[in-house]
Amino acid sequence: MTEEFHRIRRLPPYVFAEVNAAKAKARTRGADIIDLGMGNPDSPTPAHIVAKLVETVADPRSHRYSVSRGIPGLRRALAGYYARRFDVGLDPETEVVVTLGSKEGLANLSSAITSPGDTILVPNPSYPIHQFGFIIAGASVRSVPACPNEDMLRALERAVRHSVPKPTALIVNFPSNPTAYLADLDFYRELVAFARREEIWILSDLAYAEIYFGDVPPPSILQVPGARDVAVEFTSLSKTYSMAGWRIGFAAGNQRLVNALTRIKSYLDYGAFTPIQVAAVAALNGPQDCIGEIRTLYRERRDVLIRGLAAAGWQVPSPEGSMFAWAPIPERFAPLGSVGFAKLLMQEAGVAVAPGLGFGEHGEGFVRIGLVENTQRLRQATRNIKSFLAAHNGGPARADASLETVS
Repeated sequence: MTEEFHRIRRLPPYVFAEVNAAKAKARTRGADIIDLGMGNPDSPTPAHIVAKLVETVADPRSHRYSVSRGIPGLRRALAGYYARRFDVGLDPETEVVVTLGSKEGLANLSSAITSPGDTILVPNPSYPIHQFGFIIAGASVRSVPACPNEDMLRALERAVRHSVPKPTALIVNFPSNPTAYLADLDFYRELVAFARREEIWILSDLAYAEIYFGDVPPPSILQVPGARDVAVEFTSLSKTYSMAGWRIGFAAGNQRLVNALTRIKSYLDYGAFTPIQVAAVAALNGPQDCIGEIRTLYRERRDVLIRGLAAAGWQVPSPEGSMFAWAPIPERFAPLGSVGFAKLLMQEAGVAVAPGLGFGEHGEGFVRIGLVENTQRLRQATRNIKSFLAAHNGGPARADASLETVS
């Protein structure tokens, strides 16, 4: 009775827990911690979406069980979004299912399509659910490079030749969390050709579709002819409309994958609260000015952060998408590792970031910095970091014992 449960044994210690515990301890002491560690949008949900929720929740009929696959109007609204944004026609009856956020959808589809011992190809570093959804389901994960270029494509070819059993699915995520990489349509064409040739499913996570800063919007893999033979794509309202806590997302694309997810969800949930689904319809079908305003907000924050870090002596690449900067640890702090550096930064600069190790072994040497505070707080964060780096100009002080241990 004391042995750990099988699936829990397959999960490593949660890297972020150490930083979260240190953050809670610091706040208990009264420290002002500027929290850039979690990708949690801080902007309010647009007023017209909230108003529709309030209106609908006042109707007692909306208090009953909903529909696991999503109300018809919401599935039609998502299909309308794909038609407007990507010029992709979707059948809302067979090619769309509503999920409780993209994370829940990915985890449940992993369970639906995975047999114990399957091999899944996952970029490293990547958002944790991309690999652990499959690990929980009993699969083995093989890492491939995270950047959408020839290195990834060559690694995929090698994986097919040398993996036993042959891989059954591939995860991609562009704009990516945590690296902020963007993919173009040419890359997706090569990916779809590879997947069709090798008979491998593609699960595309497009949660950051509307958080981009260049002139060319990120594409959908479903724009590629033939993609729906092999691919399903997950989207979310969390970042696009600042609706993270509402937990509304979608899976769209290949009918067989959508049906598998729909079926397994029917055993697990009754769908999101109906007023939330109705409000999500208002988000997708209503005024879209808020999307541009949210994008502008993140662009302004990105510029403040990157300029401030450069002035502090920390050169960090400027992200072209997502709500994160993927920052290489300054060389003199490399011996601490990403967890030790994140703890030291919080302890001495009062700034919380996410250690790269939490996104996979190849995330070591980096930290993820979220654009989740206003520009005033970001300027304060960069000032604090400047003082921190100046204090360690001759090299970092040795971290105390509590900073050196990764539980």
